[in-house]
Amino acid sequence: MTKGITRQRIVAAALELLDDKGIDGLTVRALATRLDVRAPALYWHVRDKQELLDEMATEVMRRVTGALAAIPPGAGWRDDLAAYARVLRAEYLLHRDGARTFSGTRLTDPDVVRLKEPWFERWAAAGWTPADADDAVDLVTAFVVGFVIEEQERRQAAETDPARHSPARREDWLGDGVALVKEAGRLLDDGDRRFDRHLGIVLDGLAARPVG
Repeated sequence: MTKGITRQRIVAAALELLDDKGIDGLTVRALATRLDVRAPALYWHVRDKQELLDEMATEVMRRVTGALAAIPPGAGWRDDLAAYARVLRAEYLLHRDGARTFSGTRLTDPDVVRLKEPWFERWAAAGWTPADADDAVDLVTAFVVGFVIEEQERRQAAETDPARHSPARREDWLGDGVALVKEAGRLLDDGDRRFDRHLGIVLDGLAARPVG
């Protein structure tokens, strides 16, 4: 085992590498170079790239749960889920390709998952079953992942081609006779307001379904 190399140090370096090079540049060889070790030294700590991604996602979720713990409990499930969605989005946006990288990973720290218990207890008091609660968290997570993947792709594409998603270019390309489509298209730059609008639709859908 290479002295001074720990799993925590590997994960920190991997997150830095992701921010610099993106998911396509996150390789074991590149990570070993950044840590100034040979690639086999990393396999003492992580068996393969998937395990590395799992550890990175777990660290990100530790930060998410830490941020949520600093927020006073909301008035109910809607406030809780809205806070979770906004904190998760903010954390994903801190990392290049964040949503694409961390989706589909497996959490390796049971304490991160255990932090859902207080939420589920509060929601149970409102008549939610554990299945209702878990479905709601999964749905909101899936919404955030999809929204942020699209958001990050657009932002990162703009770094190399600022006009790629230009509303004016899109309207010229569409031509005449589609005034409503053009008006809707102008909302695509809306960022935070668009996120909150879409999140509200998701939460309205959860509120409309029968629970218990």
